[in-house]
Amino acid sequence: MNLPRFLLGSSSYGEIATVAGGMDKSGRILKSAELYNSELGAWENLSDMNLSHKRCAGFFMDGKFYVVGVISSQYELLTCGEEYNMETRVWKRINNMIPVWDEPVQQRIRPSPLVAVVNNQLYAADITTSMVKKYDKNNNTWDFVKRLPVGFKSSNGWGFAFKACGDKLLVVGGHRGTDGEVIMLHSWRPEDGNGEGPEWDVLSIIERVGGFVYNCAVKGC
Repeated sequence: MNLPRFLLGSSSYGEIATVAGGMDKSGRILKSAELYNSELGAWENLSDMNLSHKRCAGFFMDGKFYVVGVISSQYELLTCGEEYNMETRVWKRINNMIPVWDEPVQQRIRPSPLVAVVNNQLYAADITTSMVKKYDKNNNTWDFVKRLPVGFKSSNGWGFAFKACGDKLLVVGGHRGTDGEVIMLHSWRPEDGNGEGPEWDVLSIIERVGGFVYNCAVKGC
């Protein structure tokens, strides 16, 4: 990248990848953003976001790039999101786009928002309630749609992955079984309906491994 960064938000769309926010090597929280064009093999600097964001998540929805969460400074927690219009090249701030956790201790150690987009609909894993939420674009609100798989392990939101793959949502997380810890890959198609059924499908089980999943190492498909 033109500016090395970590704890950033990123996503890809067709031949481009976009990164935004994060921290530089001196610890400064960034509001800058960059776009990589794989056909040209070059990075391009974009205009700055309205606010600095670290430990944030990025995603594309309806052809626009979004950044949400969660920290703007050492003491300021963010509930807003930022929308980047690829045509006008302008950032738009969306207030109260992500919910605030009630527990103040968890706020300080909160991970990047666990969000995923399926069929241009935004979903999030809410660790405090063990539920999947769906974002209402028109009202800027969240609705509960399904319970997360039973038995997965989480440490204040760290340790498991919530991703999209085609028309499915994926949860990759650790479980404790009779023979020790395993990692399980669950999937669910939102089109199949909300509520308690149908159940999550178990696609794969990896045995005799640690139950902690590094979210940043798990990508969509």
